[in-house]
Amino acid sequence: MDGQSLNLTQELIEQLRQLLPDAFTEGKVDFDRLKAALGDANAIAAPNHYELSWAGKADARREVQRQTTATLVPDRARSVDFDTTQNVFIEGENLEVLRVLQHAYHGQVKMIYIDPPYNTGNDSFVYPDDYSERKEDYLRRAGHTDDAGFLNKQDLWQKNSKESGQYHSAWLSMMWPRLYLSRNLLREDGVIFVSIDDNEVHNLRMLMNEVFGEENFVGNIIWKKKTNGNNVGDIPPVHDYIVCFAKSKKDKEVNLLGFPMTDEYIKKTYKNPDKDKRGAWTTSDLSANHEGPYFAIENKKTGATYYPPEGRYWVFNEREVLARIADGRIIFGKKGNTAPVQKVFLADRKNMRIRPDSWWDNHGMNEDGTAEVAEMVGSKVFSHAKPVDLIKHLLNISTSGGGGDVILDFFAGSGTTAHAVMALNSEKSEKRRFILVQLPELVEQGKNEYKAGYRTIADITQARIKKAGEKIKAAQTGKLALDGGTDALDLGFRTYRLEYSNFKPWRADVPDAEAALGQLALFQEPLKDYSDAASAAMLTELLLKAGQPLDTPVVVQKTGEVPVHIVGASGELWLALSAIDEAVIAACAAARPKRLVVPARLFDPARPDEAINNARLTLEDAGVELQLI
Repeated sequence: MDGQSLNLTQELIEQLRQLLPDAFTEGKVDFDRLKAALGDANAIAAPNHYELSWAGKADARREVQRQTTATLVPDRARSVDFDTTQNVFIEGENLEVLRVLQHAYHGQVKMIYIDPPYNTGNDSFVYPDDYSERKEDYLRRAGHTDDAGFLNKQDLWQKNSKESGQYHSAWLSMMWPRLYLSRNLLREDGVIFVSIDDNEVHNLRMLMNEVFGEENFVGNIIWKKKTNGNNVGDIPPVHDYIVCFAKSKKDKEVNLLGFPMTDEYIKKTYKNPDKDKRGAWTTSDLSANHEGPYFAIENKKTGATYYPPEGRYWVFNEREVLARIADGRIIFGKKGNTAPVQKVFLADRKNMRIRPDSWWDNHGMNEDGTAEVAEMVGSKVFSHAKPVDLIKHLLNISTSGGGGDVILDFFAGSGTTAHAVMALNSEKSEKRRFILVQLPELVEQGKNEYKAGYRTIADITQARIKKAGEKIKAAQTGKLALDGGTDALDLGFRTYRLEYSNFKPWRADVPDAEAALGQLALFQEPLKDYSDAASAAMLTELLLKAGQPLDTPVVVQKTGEVPVHIVGASGELWLALSAIDEAVIAACAAARPKRLVVPARLFDPARPDEAINNARLTLEDAGVELQLI
């Protein structure tokens, strides 16, 4: 295992190899063959092609390709129900965290919601994003962190003033790599919602067109966030936007957003007054505003003829219309004397959801979000926090509670997303899970948050999630599990911190051969630390880099005197981290997991190559891969 995060360039090359093997020669992309396969007209964009461009775009694209050796370290003391919960809170810079999550959560997330800086001229955000070097050492040397390791906002987080010549460019360069990496984490039927206001909504839409594909645009929700605009601007705004894109809209039925259809709605909407054997039905328009068939439909009963309304066309051709009239699927109103409409049967619905509209004026307001946070953390903070009700509605239209859908928010802020997930699960006895990411930005002295005892924004986020869980638990106490009682709910969260790798980094920039030999000596023992705490951290790192989610079940089983970590419900991964012997090799060959991961230093030091080769051959015969670290 090389310890690096997912190599996105190599991943794309492998996907291209599967699609167009003839575009490769000697293992490399042959661009002449690739152009021929695509057709020259499709291979190269015109010099003046349409795209969003800004100063620093090339650097932002390169940022996506960076790899990291960073890891996540578990923090049990700041967690709730660490051993049983499937929820995750990560303290760290979100771009680096997104890189760390690429292996383990690629294609696993159903819904992403983020509320990033709006770029109003008063926002601060991390820029630039080069965290590839030895970050902790650099930040301390440059004075960007205090003695406790916290970020100094005045140095690293800079106000992006509108007077800056690269005002929009800085924001776009901050957003591009985060959106790109987050897209990789979405399931094929996943969606992303991004809150924004008038300052950057135009640029955000174009940016997301590039990252997600214009064809995957779902819609813009206009959310009424307050009752008046306080006379700000020429037209005082009372709304924000929530821009929504799908990972892929190939299967429209899978990706269709909507509120779950209730029994009450079904009874109100679907009737069967004519006792049709196909069951309850409703009616829908027979015309559409896109170009299509245009002809007269005759009502044989009355002799009247009907054309589509002006500017519209029938959705079926003439032969299909006649067949559907004969089959009773097109009727002329319930009394048989009005314009033709379709009969739509409840039994024929593939998706039991009601499509939302784009105007949301009854889904909570900013003042509700502010009050909710104040109730949880005991101080009026986050004056523009999103209300729980808003996020619950977004969850309702985009996720299913029964399948354990994963929800990601990497601009966690006040923690509203986690609160909404737990609240909705509580109301419906469902099992959504959340992953929240928040930078440990220092709270400024004199602020309400500081007076309340909070030292970082991440502290506030965690406190809000914890207290929200306690409030929900108190409200549910005494209910049966099937009724949404606390036994059925996951109100905890595992806390992790973004940290350096537990393995010593290989320095490629050493000045001479002697220094390189010194590094080789260091790598006789690749781990930095062999304490119990370091072992737990190393286990987490290995799981992430082996592509295992943070909530993957792990059982410790002793083979003789050697403890072995067996990972996953089916035990597909074995980790022997403290010792290895022939008994462990034999037990692993018998159990046939996919992989056995072992530190190379554990093999017999007198004959390491022979011991490793023997183990590898034994395991290969059983179909098990031996991976050395």
